[in-house]
Amino acid sequence: MSADAATKSPPPAPPAPPTVDAGEIRLEVGDDGGERMVLNMGPSHPSTHGVLRIVLEVDGERIVSAVPDVGYLHRGMEKIGETLGYHRFIPYTDRLDYLAPMSNNCAIALAAERICGIEAPPRANALRVVVCELARISSHLLGLGAYSMDVGAMTVFLYTFTERETLYNFFEYLAGARFTTSYTRVGGVARDADDGWLAEVAAFCRGLPAKVDEWENLLTRNRIWMLRNEGVGVIDRATAVSYGMTGPCLRGSGVGSDVRKDFPYFGYEQYDFDVPVGTRGDAYDRYLVRLEEMRQSARIVLQAIEKMPKGPILADAPKFVLPAKTRVLTGMEELIHQFMLITGEMNPPKGEVVSYIENPKGVHGYYVRSEGGAAPWRLKMRAPSFVNLQVLKEILPGRLISDTVAVLGSLDFVMGECDK
Repeated sequence: MSADAATKSPPPAPPAPPTVDAGEIRLEVGDDGGERMVLNMGPSHPSTHGVLRIVLEVDGERIVSAVPDVGYLHRGMEKIGETLGYHRFIPYTDRLDYLAPMSNNCAIALAAERICGIEAPPRANALRVVVCELARISSHLLGLGAYSMDVGAMTVFLYTFTERETLYNFFEYLAGARFTTSYTRVGGVARDADDGWLAEVAAFCRGLPAKVDEWENLLTRNRIWMLRNEGVGVIDRATAVSYGMTGPCLRGSGVGSDVRKDFPYFGYEQYDFDVPVGTRGDAYDRYLVRLEEMRQSARIVLQAIEKMPKGPILADAPKFVLPAKTRVLTGMEELIHQFMLITGEMNPPKGEVVSYIENPKGVHGYYVRSEGGAAPWRLKMRAPSFVNLQVLKEILPGRLISDTVAVLGSLDFVMGECDK
């Protein structure tokens, strides 16, 4: 070796991979000889069904990494609940999973009842079961219709929205509103259902399974639908459990967990129904689970209407339960009673409780700690969409950009409850 060669400095180290700053999310773009790009999907992309942003690092059409970015719809719901109190917070819960406001209302009412040590009458609980299952059907109808439309099947969307219109007519007749219902009350429900309404709901539920069969004939064995969904967005059982996923997303991965069966509330132990589960954990299985859940919800509603008990719709607990609206409008004592409860003269016992219900998207629940007073000292909300969306960073890498649309549709999330 020559002296010149011996004194040469070593070659410079290769430059570090560039760091791309996508807002507050920083991605390391690898140096493998290819060209990678950081792509913002959302927060205004139509297939995200809300203000969800996913920061994708892509190599051509292939996703290398994915980071979900949430919070664009955050409104401080937990702090609102701690400020307004149990009664006045109920209308705000309509704006969480706004595709199933009836279920949200029931979840917070159940938490308030447990902290106050009261129980809703049997008829109120049966009516809650009816409206919760109708809300599940309505939510799955929108999820199925929008999901199919996102991957190119427009016809199913038209069918499902026709049925949703019927359901919204039911909600409007019962609660006075189609969308933001605020139907449930602490200790019961706001209004009773007459026999005519119950008969129309029963007729709808008897005819629903045949309609679900028709939609399944359009999609389930459709070659394009199968190619877009089979083997896409696979979430194995261990991953689903480790991420705390619930609802159809968990059951699609083969875990038969359902709060209605495992920890019954509102008298669900009285009803006979099955919990559908998948085997592969892909988008196709999650689709099949939701189809079967609509059939099972119709089955539960028919049983609840058949067993509908007579009696009051509000608990007899004047210290915690608002009087019936009809009596408030005609009686001075009831008017004063309502004014006192609404303006804060309510003193539940000290303590802490948790309450969970099976929402269409998964387990929706509350942790409530009371130090006395009309509002909880701490109110913590469990939003299933927030938990389910975390898995995107695990299942999107390696897939094509176009698969993102199918994966998001199969997760069926709502950003209102995710961001709270």
